[in-house]
Amino acid sequence: MNRLRPLLEPVIRPALDKAAAIVPIHWQIKGAHTFQSLKKRAGMDRAIPVFRETPLPDVSTLKLSEIDVSNPFLYRQGLWQSYFKRLRDECPVHYQANSPFGPFWSVTRFEDIMFVDTRHDLFSAEPIISIGPQPEGLEIETFIAMDPPKHDVQRQAVQGVVAPKNLAQMESLIRQRTADVLDHLPENEPFDWVQRVSIELTSRMLATLFDFPFEQRHKLAYWSDVAAGAPESTGGSANTHEFFTAAADMAQHMSWLWREKEARLAAGEAPGFDLISLLLANEDTRDMIKRPMEFMGNMVLLIVGGNDTTRNSMTGGVLALHQFPDEFDKLRQKPELIPNMVSEIIRWQTPLAYMRRVAKEDVTLQGQTIKKGDKVVMWYASGNRDERAFDQDPDQFIVDRKNARKHLSFGFGVHRCMGNRLAEMQLRILWEEILKRFDRIEVLDEPGYVQSNFVRGYTKMTVKLTPHHDRPSS
Repeated sequence: MNRLRPLLEPVIRPALDKAAAIVPIHWQIKGAHTFQSLKKRAGMDRAIPVFRETPLPDVSTLKLSEIDVSNPFLYRQGLWQSYFKRLRDECPVHYQANSPFGPFWSVTRFEDIMFVDTRHDLFSAEPIISIGPQPEGLEIETFIAMDPPKHDVQRQAVQGVVAPKNLAQMESLIRQRTADVLDHLPENEPFDWVQRVSIELTSRMLATLFDFPFEQRHKLAYWSDVAAGAPESTGGSANTHEFFTAAADMAQHMSWLWREKEARLAAGEAPGFDLISLLLANEDTRDMIKRPMEFMGNMVLLIVGGNDTTRNSMTGGVLALHQFPDEFDKLRQKPELIPNMVSEIIRWQTPLAYMRRVAKEDVTLQGQTIKKGDKVVMWYASGNRDERAFDQDPDQFIVDRKNARKHLSFGFGVHRCMGNRLAEMQLRILWEEILKRFDRIEVLDEPGYVQSNFVRGYTKMTVKLTPHHDRPSS
């Protein structure tokens, strides 16, 4: 039956494109879900890898050709540092021919990652930034996975939301919300930091950025988790039904929001500075809703981008200071180190482990010839622990590290993270407010980790707060 696929796709795709202008996007997604279900029953669907966790071997027992850093359990099992160190030392540009995501090159040293990331003339971000393909039937388009000039046009349309003037206006609101969340935490008893703080604060920020209904803000974090959790893309645990259901729900809500703001603009209301208003105000993106996969792609990108980096760094920073208590003492004595520590958190955590590129032509790097069309994965998580780039032991968390801002976590070149200053501001405010209230944050057990080769994230982390001795317990 698979022989029919190339015959059917040229017929189906134009029909879907024509329907896009008149059929609501969430119905299109439900239709695509039904179509994929029929294809699966007929044996015409693309195979989706199934990941079952088993203990991974010590990297010293493997041949270089057997090392596969795309395994989604590498972080959960605490082996990622040793795997990447061996590649950095012995094969910094490494070819894996037989991964579940197809063959790919791993670039693991800081300077080589910088080379790939800043040479969009040699390495394309299209069509996707994950190691594996997107879920079949939902091949979205995002500007982070576009090359100039289209990338530049779409990025510029929303860049204003994180302009310095807007950030300055947001600071008081972020501080107010951070204080509110921290003041309602239990003291001297266990609770889950991920749910009560990291997810709550990022959900509130996302609702602000989109002008999304505040009471439904947790939908945004959930959609982000599902979008980044497709097994065929990142080795995640989301199943096809959950993926399509979440996508349809997101499409319906974001389309409603788009149409509501569109109507307000048509009625003469002044545009806001939320992300959707900015897209509607730009000549190149105001009709994006008529291009469903582009509309969905950029909604997903902006939601995931506003969620993962900040949310997992909020948890990772607490874990780091628990593991390195002397650094917490240093921070309490010198709170002026907070801005530098924020950069160190983002380096040490590296919330997104990598970005993928595709070679536009044959390129030689570290003596290896990368062929035109090959997948190239820049492992930011490895580059941020490269001993060649950081004088002080990069596996250590050091709040006053001299070159902490040198980290790779935001990327470089034309695709450098648009919201980096906003993420830094959120983390800075969080730690300023924490130091006002608490003497200690104790992590009580091993955190739960996201199943993914892309998101270095946490599902749960039980902590206990010790307030300042002069503050009454809540």
